[in-house]
Amino acid sequence: MVIGACTVELHIPGNSSLKGKRGILKPLMTHLRREFNLAVAEVGRNDAWQSAEVSLVTVANDAGYVRKVLERAPRWIENYHPEVQVVDWEIEIL
Repeated sequence: MVIGACTVELHIPGNSSLKGKRGILKPLMTHLRREFNLAVAEVGRNDAWQSAEVSLVTVANDAGYVRKVLERAPRWIENYHPEVQVVDWEIEIL
């Protein structure tokens, strides 16, 4: 069993409230779950209005597959959710 985690740091330009942040992140996390079959959660910067840290986790029996899925997710965010900017991302395979 291979467990992969990807931590994605996001910037939300122009956002001015936590309610606005939730309104942007909730659909994004739902789309990631559906598109890639990932577990998704906001794990950091919970009180910041214009930044967020989101973790994506998947489990499979092939490390190559896990890495491929997790590498595609941040690029997908950049392409399909222009309201957020991917600042940085990091993958960890366990």
